[in-house]
Amino acid sequence: MSPRIAVYPGSFDPIHNGHLDIVSRLGALFDEVVIAVLQNEEKRPLFSVAEREEMIREVVGERSGFRVESFSGLLVDFARQLGARTIVRGLRAVSDFEYEFQMALMNRRLSPEIETVFMMPREEYTYLSSRLVKEVFALGGSLDGLVPAQVLARLRERFVQGTGGAGAR
Repeated sequence: MSPRIAVYPGSFDPIHNGHLDIVSRLGALFDEVVIAVLQNEEKRPLFSVAEREEMIREVVGERSGFRVESFSGLLVDFARQLGARTIVRGLRAVSDFEYEFQMALMNRRLSPEIETVFMMPREEYTYLSSRLVKEVFALGGSLDGLVPAQVLARLRERFVQGTGGAGAR
């Protein structure tokens, strides 16, 4: 029987505890999980793809069955190259659903053998997004309990270098 491989794609700019909550539960469902960092410079990311991959590796660690890769182009093509049969997408609120539903249907049309599975983070993370993490940090708000210490350190470094605002204490 072939291994159950899932792709968990996102920009992860930066990764936060909502993402990590989903990652921690994926290990029980799949033999291998590829955390796939999207290369999309149009989004004007705060961190480079290499920095995001490194942050994810730092916080996920050497867990068996997990790896981090980046991709560009069609997600279904990337999943097919990996031998993955499942794409995992996080849903925080109803507002995410319409976009994610459209993407899942298009992915099914392009590659019917690959299923999209939606997972919700724990309640305390349902409002959390990478965009909010960056905004709150830039305005000096606390990110306690929302991002791992390694990510907070990277945000401090980045904002001290002059790319952002005040930064959290």
